Amino acid sequence: WFSGDDVYMSNENERQEYVLNENGIIFVGNARYIEARGWYYGQFQDLLNICLTMLDLSLYYRQDPAMDVSRRGDPKYVGRVISSMINGNDNDNGVLLGKWQGSFHSHENPSRWDGSVVILKKWRQDNYRPVQYGQCWVFAGVMCTVLRCFGIPTRLVSNFNSAHDVDRNLSIDKYYDSSGRSLNIGKDSTWDYHVWNESWFIRPDLGRSYSGWQVLDATPQEQSRG
Repeated sequence: WFSGDDVYMSNENERQEYVLNENGIIFVGNARYIEARGWYYGQFQDLLNICLTMLDLSLYYRQDPAMDVSRRGDPKYVGRVISSMINGNDNDNGVLLGKWQGSFHSHENPSRWDGSVVILKKWRQDNYRPVQYGQCWVFAGVMCTVLRCFGIPTRLVSNFNSAHDVDRNLSIDKYYDSSGRSLNIGKDSTWDYHVWNESWFIRPDLGRSYSGWQVLDATPQEQSRG
């Protein structure tokens, strides 16, 4: 609300939607059948201490506490720390463990989550061990909760037919033999959908033209050449 803040959003309707709204819809599925899932963000449901603990458990804080605390007024920095801490696939006490294959019988199937509050409180109750399991829309829903709790305007973005380019040539490659039969070589693919976050803040480091919605993705990443 304060025009001097890095996260100032002038439109009142957008403030109501991207900061104050505790309920939303996440779109998943595929381009031919888009499903709307209700999601309870619950950013005002006694979660602030949990979210602050997330900052204190991060590798950034453990490596240099003074530097980390001094940068917590910078939404760029906070967004990067939180995007790292939402997933626990890199052994940093993150909130959710991602899983996309195999059985979910011993833990929660990602498709059964419908809100962030129960996930964050379970993370605290389990002494900050990653909750099992999450997938992209779950990571995005929880991240939205944490950033809105901190007062950073945040929304979710769903993309269908998402290109997954593994060899860095900026194309999705398919291979066929001389008879036109598909060859099972190459690892490029097209996902049905992917969900990530955007947060609203200025970018004095890049210039005014880059201010506005900034992409943040809490889904654990594949390593690229290490």
